[in-house]
Amino acid sequence: MSTDKDDTLLDDDFSSDDDTPVAVEPAKTNLSKRRTIDNLLDERRLQRQLADFDYDL
Repeated sequence: MSTDKDDTLLDDDFSSDDDTPVAVEPAKTNLSKRRTIDNLLDERRLQRQLADFDYDL
């Protein structure tokens, strides 16, 4: 039978094989894309309001 000391050996030089580079969080990129889309839609809405504005008040 083995002892508890044999079962608890730790590997200090552990390195995972999943050494992928850290990517930008999708939430941040999605948020920036959403803000860009919102800004474009807002600009389009304002241009439409200017085009429909009655200047002969």
